[in-house]
Amino acid sequence: MYQREDENIKKSIDWFTIILYVILILGGWFSIYGASYQYEHATSMFDLSSRAGSQLVWMGTSLALGFIILKLDSNLYDILAYYIYAAFILLLLVTVFIAPDTRGSRSWLVITDTIKLQPAEFAKFAVALALARFLNSYNFKLLEPKNLLTIAGIIFVPMLLIFLQKETGSALVYTAFVLMLYREGLPGIILFLGASAVVFFVVGLKYSETDIGIISMGEFISIILVILVSIGLVISYRKDGIAARNIFLGSLVIFGLSYLGMLIGIPIDFGIVALVALVALVVYLLFLAKKYWSKTYLLTAVFAITSIFFVSSIDYIFNDVMQPHQQMRIKVTLGMEDDLMGAGYNVNQSKIAIGSGGLEGKGYLNGTQTKLKYVPEQDTDFIFCTVGEEQGFIGSVVVLLLFLTLILRLIYLAERQKNTFGRVYGYCVASIFLFHVAINIGMVIGLTPVIGIPLPFFSYGGSSLWGFTILLFIFLRIDMARKRR
Repeated sequence: MYQREDENIKKSIDWFTIILYVILILGGWFSIYGASYQYEHATSMFDLSSRAGSQLVWMGTSLALGFIILKLDSNLYDILAYYIYAAFILLLLVTVFIAPDTRGSRSWLVITDTIKLQPAEFAKFAVALALARFLNSYNFKLLEPKNLLTIAGIIFVPMLLIFLQKETGSALVYTAFVLMLYREGLPGIILFLGASAVVFFVVGLKYSETDIGIISMGEFISIILVILVSIGLVISYRKDGIAARNIFLGSLVIFGLSYLGMLIGIPIDFGIVALVALVALVVYLLFLAKKYWSKTYLLTAVFAITSIFFVSSIDYIFNDVMQPHQQMRIKVTLGMEDDLMGAGYNVNQSKIAIGSGGLEGKGYLNGTQTKLKYVPEQDTDFIFCTVGEEQGFIGSVVVLLLFLTLILRLIYLAERQKNTFGRVYGYCVASIFLFHVAINIGMVIGLTPVIGIPLPFFSYGGSSLWGFTILLFIFLRIDMARKRR
């Protein structure tokens, strides 16, 4: 039975997080003004016709929105979680059909000539609420297949709809919820397999243009990695040193004899050699699975087979599934293409701007790269380059430490929740912030592909600021009620 709560906001709210929030949005406001400032047409920070002025309006409405959220009964978020989720799924679906084409995507709903909203930014809190409600179900067990399928559906349905809006970056943000599942008991092997898929994709693609016999260099290296990972899995999950030794020595013998054959003049196709080593590995693992009736050996064999099929499909995924601009961005990130005047222009100019800031920066409003508009999207997706140029390494570190403090604080608050609903929602919030910060900073300095996601509280935009504010303040409201009976 739910009871109406009447907590005193001043006493129960986490003021430390509120202070961090205010510092970050103020830092974002100053950065937006710095990024959009023009020497020849200087305007006030409070000029509502400027980007900084518009952001100030969004900041004011965000604070008002946060206050309203704190005044609502926290039980409403649990009771209405599924309804909110369903409403946003419907809104995302409608957006696919009615949103106008904006730079190649259909993700913005036009409210007025000056106000546009992006539902994908708001759907994050709806998904987080639905996950929290589902994982808080009576007698819930995460690893039951039906539960895993339901969770996958809650996450991937909005992802699919956002993909249909041609907003790949916004869709990928939803993969961050997997980090919450890891905290709730998802085996670490799932994350490991996901990381392995990323490594195989990068290696398979980067070295795809060089052949070693009948396979590419990327496939050859991937087979070596599969063998090494399989050895690690056997040791970690079966503690079978003998089997691991046999796999290693068997592979070494196959490659060693082939190399010796090449030295004495026998034509050797090392692509075939690698495939032979892989087949030998799979056969041996299947033999062990049958001998000991062990799922570990069987699953390791399945991992080896599916990994190679995945690597073999990389060429199709990259060339036939991905869009040309996505292909070029990945190539630039992996160093396969320079394209300094095309897909690599943004990142190259961003790195120049950050590098020119040095240790202490050029000073506020004195960044030449940003003032002369060399960096596209410098007050939205690439806002961090303004911080790097004007505030230097020291200022950049301060901003990163603020975000780190916020994320660690969210984890602390999540851990002190008295029920699963609050803990799960808290970890969802922390995961979203972590993903946004890591990927945005990564793409600005050239470590990750440019996928177009904002830096929380810093990037210009009302949808982004409102979305992050709602996400955060709902959790603060839930945390306020953690001591209820």
